[in-house]
Amino acid sequence: MRLDKYLKVSRLIKRRTVANEACDAGKVLVNGKPARASYDVKIDDVIHLDLGVRQLQVQVVAVQETVGKNDASMLYKIVP
Repeated sequence: MRLDKYLKVSRLIKRRTVANEACDAGKVLVNGKPARASYDVKIDDVIHLDLGVRQLQVQVVAVQETVGKNDASMLYKIVP
């Protein structure tokens, strides 16, 4: 699954276009390297988001095309 779509489905970022713009601006790192929106997300990837005052680092646990609102947080776990 594309990185921008994963960020939207997991609800880490609200809209896919915003996720795409964040990737283009270099604010999304995957495994410590800047990632493009077209990056293919795999299980155990570590995604670091730098969105202004909010910085978040998560590890991918599952990749699903669609998921309910309540189950979105099961796609990742927060890494301290």
